[in-house]
Amino acid sequence: MSPSTATRPLAVYLNDHLTGAVAGAALARRMADTHRRSGLADGMRELARDIAQDRDELVRIMTRLGVPVRRYRTWLGLAAERAGRLKPNGTLLRRAPLSDLIELETLRTGVEGKAALWRALRTLTEREPRLETQELERLSERARNQARTLNSWHRAVSSRVLPDKAADAEGDTPPPR
Repeated sequence: MSPSTATRPLAVYLNDHLTGAVAGAALARRMADTHRRSGLADGMRELARDIAQDRDELVRIMTRLGVPVRRYRTWLGLAAERAGRLKPNGTLLRRAPLSDLIELETLRTGVEGKAALWRALRTLTEREPRLETQELERLSERARNQARTLNSWHRAVSSRVLPDKAADAEGDTPPPR
């Protein structure tokens, strides 16, 4: 098997994750901007910075491994983030509170994927000297911290935007028969 054939799955895998990282960094930045006057503002800005740093770390790892960055894929990531803004959320002209919950879940899914990436790369460190175990451990730990933060925010937002059963029973819509 030629070296280019052997590295092709890795190149595809890393570029797939880079596409997601670009989208995640854009979403985190937009969420930080959206919440700049809330109690979450500082935490959101820090999370957005961390996610952008993780994206940059991935690019550095790709460069070290000789994996070319497919720039058109980064544009796809940005397009996907923007398309995600078009989701139906119960309102047409303003941001719905449910958007916060959906966006937190999207970021959480991205962080889980990123953690899986760092774990997958960690399995290659014994046979790939250009990968550094300590670096991947540090990135894994940061992903775990991001997941804990997002879980905490998710609990708070869920309790705020999702009605309880008593509120559902008082609604205008009769229950389905």
